[in-house]
Amino acid sequence: MGLHTISMVGLIGICILVATSRCQMCKAQNSPQDYLKAHNSARSQVGVGPMRWDATVASYAQRYLNTLKGNCKMVHSRGPYGENLAWSSADLTGVAAVKMWVAEKPKYDYNSNTCLGGECRHYTQVVWRNSLRLGCAKVRCNDARSTIISCNYDPPGNYINQRPYDITPFQLPFTNNNAFPVPLQDN
Repeated sequence: MGLHTISMVGLIGICILVATSRCQMCKAQNSPQDYLKAHNSARSQVGVGPMRWDATVASYAQRYLNTLKGNCKMVHSRGPYGENLAWSSADLTGVAAVKMWVAEKPKYDYNSNTCLGGECRHYTQVVWRNSLRLGCAKVRCNDARSTIISCNYDPPGNYINQRPYDITPFQLPFTNNNAFPVPLQDN
């Protein structure tokens, strides 16, 4: 009986350890530093400087998300900040939400400054050069399953006829329209 008790205590201890580490992993992927790291990594890829965390912007995001908990529908706040929303029918980390937005990058065409083949405006907001302050929040909806994440950007981005960032001609991707001709060879 003593061995069985020790085994049960050990099993319970392992379950608590696993639950605690999973919870810490979720918290770690929802911290201000994690949101910033995910955003600033995407920004650095296109030569845009880093954003900084802003408690006022984060507080705005949290207050707004608290109003969405009941029906769990993604509706933009139409507030003073740029805003990206993400929804999941289960738990979603902040880092995973940012990765979803950044995954739109292939749909953004710099030359035409448009989205081609799908949505890209979440991505362009992430890398918008004039957005300097970031605040994000997360809520678990009242259904106890779904999650909504909001990241807000100050100043906002995605202005019509403006590019999210500047690149030099040497950074432009080659297409058939601007490829160099192959020189003729001497015979």
